[in-house]
Amino acid sequence: MTTVEIGNKKIGTDQPCFITMEAGPTHTGLASAIELLGIAKNAGADAIKFQILDPERLVADKKQLFSFNVLVNKESGETKQISEPLYDILKRRSMSKQEWKELKATADEMGIAFFATAGFEDELELLCEINCDSVKIASADLNHYPLLREAAKTGMLIQIDTGSSTLAEVEKAVDVINQAGSNNILIHQCPSGYPAHLDSIHLNMIKTLKQMFGCPVGFSDHTPGYHMDVAAVAVGADLVEKTITMDRMTPQVEHVFSLEPEDAKSFVKYIREVETGLGGFRRPMSDEQIQHRNKVRRSAFIKSGAKAGTLVSDLDIEYRRPGTGIQPDLLEVLSNLRIKSNLIEGHILAMSDLE
Repeated sequence: MTTVEIGNKKIGTDQPCFITMEAGPTHTGLASAIELLGIAKNAGADAIKFQILDPERLVADKKQLFSFNVLVNKESGETKQISEPLYDILKRRSMSKQEWKELKATADEMGIAFFATAGFEDELELLCEINCDSVKIASADLNHYPLLREAAKTGMLIQIDTGSSTLAEVEKAVDVINQAGSNNILIHQCPSGYPAHLDSIHLNMIKTLKQMFGCPVGFSDHTPGYHMDVAAVAVGADLVEKTITMDRMTPQVEHVFSLEPEDAKSFVKYIREVETGLGGFRRPMSDEQIQHRNKVRRSAFIKSGAKAGTLVSDLDIEYRRPGTGIQPDLLEVLSNLRIKSNLIEGHILAMSDLE
C-alpha cells in the first residue's frame, strides 16, 4: 500500500508530507493539552499526537529512574542531565477517559487529525470509541504481538515506531499485523535517545523501509531544531513527527528538543518550501522561463550583408544576444536552405528569411 488515508488527506507516494505535532510527552493534563493542540493547529500541522498511558499498570517499579537532558541556557544551548522516576514522568501525562473524549472533541472542532499511542487493549477500545484517526505503537512494544493483533482489529491506520529495533523485528511486526487482517500501516524511522545523536538518525533508512515494505514511511524526530526533518523530507519521508512545547526550558523529558510556538510555524513553513523546491522528476519550462532564457541565449546575426539565394552555410554569421532569432543549434539543421532576399549587416536571422 503506497498511500494511506487520514480523513480527506492521503499520506504516501506523490502526496504532500503529512506533518504531525507530538504533544504526548510535553503536556501535563487537559488544559495544557488543549493549549498545545491550539499551537499545532495555528502552525498549520495536519495532526496532533498524544500518548494514552496508565502508569499504574505500565510501570512495575515505581522507583525506576529515567535519565534525560534538560535545557539550562537557551542562548548557549547548554544542557544538563537529570533523572526522575519513570512513574512520575508518565503520571503527569495521564488523563481520565472523559478528558480524552473532551480533548478529541476539541481537535474535531479545530479540524485537526488526532493520533494517540496506546499500550493496552482497553486503550485501543477508547481510541475506537472517540473515533481516533490513527493509533501508534511505541517502539518498546514492537514485539508485543498481542497488542499488534488487537490494533489490527480496530481498522485504524497503525503507525509503528522502530526505535532501537532491528529490521528483522520490524519485518516480524508487520507480518503479525498483516496476518491479523490489516495492511493499513505506516512505519516510522525513529532514532533512539532523548535527544537523539546524529550518528543514530540514519535518514537513509527511510528509503530502505519504503523499498522493503511498500508502505508510507515517516520520521519521528528527537533532535533539537528541525534541519533533520527538512532532510528527511528531501530523502522521501511521507510524514514527519515533531514534539512541541510551550517552553523548551521546562525541566522535564523531551522539552529540550521540542518546538516552541513560533518555531512550530517556521517548521511547517520550511517543510512546505522544501517540498516546492524539490519539484518533480522532470524539468518543465514555463513561458516565463523560456522568455528569460531567450534573453540570454544567442541568435544568428548577419555579420556582413548577404544576397538573396545565398546558402545558410555560406552566410557570414556572428552569434549575439538575444536568442529571439534562429539559435545556433537550429541553424546547423537549416544549413542547406537559402535566404529569400538581400539582408543587411546586423540583421537577426529569422525563419521568415529562409526559403
